Amino acid sequence: MFQDITIEDVTALKDKKKLVMVDVRSPSEYKESTIPGSINIPLFDDDERKEIGTLYKQVGVSEAKERGLEIVSAKLPSFIKQFISIEGDKAVFCWRGGMRSRTSATVLDLMGIRTYRIHGGIRSYRKWVLENLESLQIKAPAYVLNGYTGTGKTKILHLLKKEGYPFIDLEGLAGHRGSIFGQIGLEPKNQKMFDALLVEEVLSIQNAPFILLEAESRRIGKVIIPEFVFDKKEQGKQIFIEMPVEERVKHILEDYQPWDHHEESIQAFQKIKKRIHTPIAAQIENALESGQFESAVELLLTYYYDPRYDFTKDHYPKENIQTIKAANAEDALQTLKELLPPLNQSVPVV
Repeated sequence: MFQDITIEDVTALKDKKKLVMVDVRSPSEYKESTIPGSINIPLFDDDERKEIGTLYKQVGVSEAKERGLEIVSAKLPSFIKQFISIEGDKAVFCWRGGMRSRTSATVLDLMGIRTYRIHGGIRSYRKWVLENLESLQIKAPAYVLNGYTGTGKTKILHLLKKEGYPFIDLEGLAGHRGSIFGQIGLEPKNQKMFDALLVEEVLSIQNAPFILLEAESRRIGKVIIPEFVFDKKEQGKQIFIEMPVEERVKHILEDYQPWDHHEESIQAFQKIKKRIHTPIAAQIENALESGQFESAVELLLTYYYDPRYDFTKDHYPKENIQTIKAANAEDALQTLKELLPPLNQSVPVV
């Protein structure tokens, strides 16, 4: 017989051995929100789930169960084959640990495939996430990387992370770069997924001597940064990068690749067009439409993003700011490493 486990058990098992979490809900439910790191092997696809739900409401429970059994019976060989291909222990879950996960775990157990079922399903996991968001704290001091748009802050921080520096990538967790053009080429996360990913990330760096953050506003795309993270960012040591505008334009073009997202770029610009002096806005729009992206980006930096950034910078006390003047991202990276504490050296908690 399969074994029920709690969310706390899942966390412990993941730390000790390989555990693959399998979301057996429909693809649309999985896409909406799931347990980070899980894979989707749906018992019913979206149309099948809708059909069974309609039967349940309009005809009756027995009829819905009979139709569900017909659908599952036809796809059992494929369903089981997918689980056999997964190495390590498996833990299945659905919305609230009900019929779909119970059916999946029972069938797999009959086939000799060791499987856990997560008690309470995704609803229980969401409750665990919210409880952590209320109680979690980041005790380590924060170093916050600021800089005009295009200074390569995210790239620099990811390079540091590869070297073992503790970095919480809020933009990465949100699936958004934080600007009006921020979702181009990305798939933004909703608040539920962002919260879940953030809790997992914060728990993973609880013992770090310090953390790195990128300067963000309270909202990134569709999501809101929790107060305990935002406050830590505001109170952290602020490091500002200054870099030539031509280098920043190059970074933006490499990152956004507007030639592959031409229409999206034009549509995004329409949202801020009225905030820019009319003749300049017309130049930017013409440059975007004609594919002169380098010119469009430089104008956007000069007349829109840089003035807004200057206003933000004045928000911080001057004694809490350190400035790096760099020719390029590589130069900024080396200087930043000289400013940060060594990884093996503890720093005072603030």
